Parts: sequence; structure tokens; C-alpha cells
Amino acid sequence: MTDVALANVEETEVENPALDAAKESARVTNAARTGKGTRVKAGQTRGRNPLVISYEFFDEKLPETLPTTLSEFMEVAKVNDENRIVAFLIDGFNLESYSVASDPIFAFVESSWPDDVQKQFRLVVRNYANATGVSIDDAVTLIKPGIVAAMAKAAGASK
Repeated sequence: MTDVALANVEETEVENPALDAAKESARVTNAARTGKGTRVKAGQTRGRNPLVISYEFFDEKLPETLPTTLSEFMEVAKVNDENRIVAFLIDGFNLESYSVASDPIFAFVESSWPDDVQKQFRLVVRNYANATGVSIDDAVTLIKPGIVAAMAKAAGASK
């Protein structure tokens, strides 16, 4: 489950002293951890009678704590079984593919654009649509011609 999905679950949680205590315990534990590695997160199980749980996770909000190579991941996560690592890769690939494909702006992004331009385009379109109350389609109609022109100009300048 992504941090976004976890955040949505956490927003709907009702007051729970046991959960609050687990979160405080996780905060104290995480404050003592330094360097690359997992952190502790407290939450609840899903279902009718949720239980308080704590688990290890990679905190994407702290990029300096994340492994950057496969060998570093294996060391930090203490996972040496290639089959498990491949399963992690498949899960991550599928999640990323779904995230990109389910983005309503995805259909308007040109794959030839550099990654940073694609990210900026998505952000600008989403922010403009939210700020002005127009549809994604209308925001794209206004913004995309400028991006296309800038990309054509950059391509012409590089020749």
C-alpha cells in the first residue's frame, strides 16, 4: 500500500488510545534510528475489528534513509532470497504502472518529453485545474501547446 493510501486510511481512523501509544512508540524508536534503513510505522489492520500493529517500512519522505542499490537494499532489508527480491520488484513495477496509467493526465503526456518536463506538466495541469475549477481536458488545452512549442524550440536549438 502506498503512503497516499496509508494516509487516506489514517485520516479515517477514530480516536484510539492504543493506536496513539503505538504511534508515539514508533516516533521514539524512529528518533533513535539514523542512516539508511527502515523505520517503524504504527497503524491498524483492516476489517471490522481492527487491531493496532507496528511494522517496518521504507519512509519515502526521508530519501536519505532509502537504499540506492540492490546490494544495499538486500543488506538493509535483510533479504537475500532472489525469488523474494523479484516478487518485490514485480509488486513495485505493477504499482508504478498502475499509478501512471490511472493518472487522468497520462493520456496527454508525450513520452518524448524528458521526465522532468512530464512531471512538471502533470503538476501544472493538476494545479491549474484545481485552482480554477476547470476540467483536466480544459487545463490541458490551455497548457499543452506551450509545452509542445517549448519542446520544439529546444529540439531546434539542439540541432
